[in-house]
Amino acid sequence: MTDFQALTLDGYAAQAALTDQRRGSSAMSFALLGLFGETGSLLTELKKKQRDQTTYLGYADAVVEELGDVLWYLSSLCRRSRIALSAVAGAAIAADPSKAQRDPTLTFHGLQPAVMPLSREPTASFERTLLQLAIRVGELVRQYEAEAPRKRGARQHSLTEVMRCLIRAATEAGVTLEAAAVKNLHKIFDRWPRERVYPAPFDEGLVAEETLPRAMTIDVVERVIDGQPFVFQRSNGVNVGDRLTDNAAVPDDYRFHDVFHYAYVAVLGWSPVTRSLLRLKRKSLPTVDEAEDGARAMLIEEGVTTWLFGQAQQLRFFEGMRSGELPLDLLKEVREFVAGYEVERCPLWLWEEAILQGYDAFRFLREKRRARLSIDFKHRRLRVREISQ
Repeated sequence: MTDFQALTLDGYAAQAALTDQRRGSSAMSFALLGLFGETGSLLTELKKKQRDQTTYLGYADAVVEELGDVLWYLSSLCRRSRIALSAVAGAAIAADPSKAQRDPTLTFHGLQPAVMPLSREPTASFERTLLQLAIRVGELVRQYEAEAPRKRGARQHSLTEVMRCLIRAATEAGVTLEAAAVKNLHKIFDRWPRERVYPAPFDEGLVAEETLPRAMTIDVVERVIDGQPFVFQRSNGVNVGDRLTDNAAVPDDYRFHDVFHYAYVAVLGWSPVTRSLLRLKRKSLPTVDEAEDGARAMLIEEGVTTWLFGQAQQLRFFEGMRSGELPLDLLKEVREFVAGYEVERCPLWLWEEAILQGYDAFRFLREKRRARLSIDFKHRRLRVREISQ
């Protein structure tokens, strides 16, 4: 059994730095804007709870997440200022802040009382502390705009005041900063991993009749019949599914949307819709068949696909976007959509791969109106190429 090791401030800062995507002259201003924005998000959560006291059930989890986000940007500012996060935290809790120095052994446990009251409702003191935090962050931003923090002492003092308010806010909310830091690291590595390890397929070990294809080729072709465009699909000379239209008053090429389901198969190893289409439901596992392969799961998949399509329309169908560039909030919404189903275990970065590959193929089909799709689960790829008329 491995002994538990408390998370140190500098240990957290080192891991957080691995996910900092910003470089160059704009990196400092980005971190400042991020700190300012996440502090505002904390205040927003407080406002939501005050407005919807009985119906806003996500308050406690949201506060933990937002505290972690504030900590991440504070850590980024410390690193860019060449000041250790442990030095700032040590000064925030020291009787004489001027004597505080970098302490690689300082843990989050050392920042707060060992016993804290559990708080599910915002208190008046928590509200005052958040407002004070906002004031301190605002002062920090003004200092940087005025180039005042060129002096190391002034810079560290401002960062220390922000950290002091952050510690107090967490304590008054009944949240350990360590919990916020751990949750924050989980979120950022779920999105921007150090190493990409693909999860095992959900149907691993089952018979072929209950297994999504690991390799498959589908020809997708648009044909106009009596002035109405339809999309037909064939694999190995056999028609796949019904002919498709946009099902919309204004044409938008959604008739090609099965390409997204194939991308889920190729990258995630998941698609209740494709299982139904190819008659590959897991009948040997009745509970799985009903809960994961049934009509409700199919509706969830169609729902998330339709919602993503609406988002993609506003972003030029994700044209030009590379891995790591899809909005984090978009991926978190997808995770919320599929909560309670097996696919919720897929990391956000893997969802991004599936979405981007699906839309690469969709844009190709929009241009060419026909294509050959190849599912390659071994390499987690959906490949697309042109086919002749």
